[in-house]
Amino acid sequence: MAAKREIATIPVDKLALYEKLIATRPDIEQKGANVPYTSANGYMCTYLSEDGALRIRLSKADIEDFIKKHNASHPIAYGIVQKDFVEVPDALLKKTKELKQYLDKSYEHAMSLKPKPSKKK
Repeated sequence: MAAKREIATIPVDKLALYEKLIATRPDIEQKGANVPYTSANGYMCTYLSEDGALRIRLSKADIEDFIKKHNASHPIAYGIVQKDFVEVPDALLKKTKELKQYLDKSYEHAMSLKPKPSKKK
């Protein structure tokens, strides 16, 4: 018998802020039932962790700038540092207008990468 998958416990307020951010870009579709995320060109651009932390994929230069400007860090998932992502501080998550520029950069960065082949048949 397969183990039951636990449903994410993302705080409702953080999910609402994430949805508000994604709504600023009608061309980006929010996906994922338990772990909300966006993707482009076969790459995950943003996602909310189980505890509601927003993580954004950026270029190396944008990551360095983001970490310095927002006193942020790379997220850790399953014991692995996600070097292509930054974890957005909660205070910045509440500032949709300011955060939108990073959503835009994330999408542009993903679109600049070599497309990943689709696994769908």
